[in-house]
Amino acid sequence: MPQLKQYQVAEALERDLGDPSNPDSVLSFKRVVELDEQEAFPEDEVNWLYNWKLQHYYIPDHCGGKFTSLEEFVAFVRSLSRRDQTAGIAFTTMFWSFLTWMAGTDAQKQHLASWMKDRNGTMCLAYSERAHGSDLIAGDVRATKVPGGYLLNGEKWPINRATRSHITFVLAKTSDDPGARCLSLFMLDKSQLNPSDYYNLPKILTHGIRGSDMSGIGFNDCFIPEEMRLGEEGSGLEIALKGFQITRMLCAAFSHGAADTAMRTTLNFVNSRVLYNKTVLDIPQPRQTLVDAFLDILLCDCETIGSARGFHVIPEQFSVWAAVVKYFVTTRLESVVNNVSVVLGARFYFREEHDWGIFQKTLRDNSIISMFDGSSIVNLHALILQFRQIAKYRARRTDKIMDGIQSRLETIFSLEKPVPRFEPEKLELFGRGADDVLQGLEIALGQLADLKDESEIDAEVLDKIGTLTSVILEELDAFDQIIGNSKFEFGHDQSPELFELAKKYCTLHTAAACVHMWIYNRKILGDFFAKGEWLVLCLHRLLSPWRMMPGVFSPVYSENVAQELLKLHRENKMFSIVPFQLATHPTQEEKTNAIAELQLQA
Repeated sequence: MPQLKQYQVAEALERDLGDPSNPDSVLSFKRVVELDEQEAFPEDEVNWLYNWKLQHYYIPDHCGGKFTSLEEFVAFVRSLSRRDQTAGIAFTTMFWSFLTWMAGTDAQKQHLASWMKDRNGTMCLAYSERAHGSDLIAGDVRATKVPGGYLLNGEKWPINRATRSHITFVLAKTSDDPGARCLSLFMLDKSQLNPSDYYNLPKILTHGIRGSDMSGIGFNDCFIPEEMRLGEEGSGLEIALKGFQITRMLCAAFSHGAADTAMRTTLNFVNSRVLYNKTVLDIPQPRQTLVDAFLDILLCDCETIGSARGFHVIPEQFSVWAAVVKYFVTTRLESVVNNVSVVLGARFYFREEHDWGIFQKTLRDNSIISMFDGSSIVNLHALILQFRQIAKYRARRTDKIMDGIQSRLETIFSLEKPVPRFEPEKLELFGRGADDVLQGLEIALGQLADLKDESEIDAEVLDKIGTLTSVILEELDAFDQIIGNSKFEFGHDQSPELFELAKKYCTLHTAAACVHMWIYNRKILGDFFAKGEWLVLCLHRLLSPWRMMPGVFSPVYSENVAQELLKLHRENKMFSIVPFQLATHPTQEEKTNAIAELQLQA
């Protein structure tokens, strides 16, 4: 498999962080569990990341940083989060800087980039309030216009890194208008505020990510200069919602990191645990549970990596795709962690018995990810409001539209192809019905038909992939018909049936992403990926709640997937369609050789 350059930063970070199972490494499992028991912020570990200059990868290259690819970003956040979601989430609040890269002036961008690079600055997002939660328009925090700026009053809560952040993005009312234009967004630099005019609320005790600076911030006639406002007055909600499209997708990286650790620590145990005169891994039921969990990781990978690349190509469609990823990937991988806990048995519940108790910490920490940046219900609701336009758009596609879809799909899913520069300013609140991933299914079916003459592809596997892709299209046609005949409800008065339909749409979207990913990468992602057996099982797994498909599932395919899982575990590579190398714990012989080489060099 060729080296994909967008994974080099993740591999470099892996090497320098070291194997987390080594107690002496940075962010070792032993260390992060100790910090968690103390509910202590990982101060030294976060400073190590600053010294490594990881913050440069949160700043676009045209703003003086090194960020060029969301795919690259997802990979290294995934690597960081597999060690500790507390540190990963704490450091990655820095990605809220994209509100400035998207809507800020040149002066605001320069100020923020310098603060991040030169002074290890970070930021937090102060949107929600104790009494109003996700109902942002109902918020009570107000910014009253005065000469030269605004007076800010009220409290924001709960806020991750509210106390420790240098920059605070605050959503506040600047108008009595009850509509969406009543809110403005401000980028507050605490160093430029009067310390007596703002205060921090106490740390909140949480179920997971216990060491996080989860607190809040309040303001008493706090003067903020006008140049701290992002965008025009009244544009705050629009900027905020577009920002969510970016961060909702990135939440998937946290979940992937957790799933990798849950799977890896479980395999550490079951490979050696003997019950009934055989290892746990040799017992059919736990073996299949692990295979199913691995399949879920792979199919979520296709959706996540595809979306990371898609942001660069079709940002105007991400009101749909971001909601799909945020709902489907985070909830599916949360289930992965829960499911493999059954295989680990009582060890998942013990806080010290196995791998320093990292599984138990991971289980707790990961349960919050599906709530970040809009809960599952919020994201499903965002999809429901666009369903009518999506169904209408698919019905009126022309040859010209289909040619455009095919070109874009090739750029998105061909991992060897470069993507254009990410332009967050092109994000739209609504996608106007376009969703290339599902609307390109007919194209995918044609491409699968063209592969029948390729001798290196198993005919039975290809036939099953074609059949399952046809089922995705049939289910999508049924979805369009249901939407066309349904009564549209405005606002939040959506039926429970529509929420179930939204869940199905997310599943179909992921299934289509898996098909596109296989079509465009068969020749570059290694033999296991190319054979396509994993894809058959993934599609069967996704579609089986609605279709009985006898003869599709194959025990041979399942065993081959099990062997790949064990191979990646043995070689210490990421459980992924792009299994990049993870840090390894050197043997005593390797340590001795390294010392001898250094002595020779000296």
